[in-house]
Amino acid sequence: MSHVQEMFYLKSFNMCSPSSCTQDEWKEYYLHKDHVEMQTISNQVSRPTPAYLSATWAALAIGVCGYLLGLWNADIMLNEKGYYFAIFILALFSSVTLQKTVRDKQEGLPATKVFVGMCWAAFFSSIALLGIGLFNAEMALSEKGFYVMAFILSLFSIVTVQKNVRDLGNKVEISSGINQVTNTPIEANEVLAD
Repeated sequence: MSHVQEMFYLKSFNMCSPSSCTQDEWKEYYLHKDHVEMQTISNQVSRPTPAYLSATWAALAIGVCGYLLGLWNADIMLNEKGYYFAIFILALFSSVTLQKTVRDKQEGLPATKVFVGMCWAAFFSSIALLGIGLFNAEMALSEKGFYVMAFILSLFSIVTVQKNVRDLGNKVEISSGINQVTNTPIEANEVLAD
C-alpha cells in the first residue's frame, strides 16, 4: 500500500496522525484496512467453477496425450522425435512462465526486463522451431496439422490451468489472511516514513 493510500485510510477512518496513534487505534485501523483490502481483492479474484476446472484439465490431458501419442507413432527417426519433444517441453514451460510473469506485472510484483524478455524469446522460439521443423518434415499435411492443433491446444490449456491454480491459491491465501493484525505502530511508522 502506498503512502498516499495509507494517509487516505487514516483520514477517512478519522484516525490520528501516524506518529501519535495508540496501540488500540492502530489495531482498529489495520483491521479495517485489511478487511477493505481483502474485500477488494476477493471481488477481483473469482473462484473458477468445478466444471471449468475439469474442462481445462481435460483439454490439457487431451492436447498433451494427443501430441505425445502422435509423436510415439510417427514414422520418423528417433532424433526427430527428440527434437519435437524438446520443442514441446520448451513451449509448455515458457508459456506458463510467461503467463506468470505477465500476471505478476499486472499485480504490481517485480519482474526484471531481462527475465520478461527471455520468457518472450523462449515462447516465440519454440513456436518458430516447431514451424520450421514441420515445414521441412517429410510428413503428410494432415499429420503436420495434427501436431499444430495438439500443440496449440496444449499451450492454451496449460496457461489456463496455471491461471486456475494461481487463482485457487490466491483464494486460500486471502481467506486465511482476513482480520490478522501484522503491523505494530512502530512498523507502520517505518512503512509510512518510506
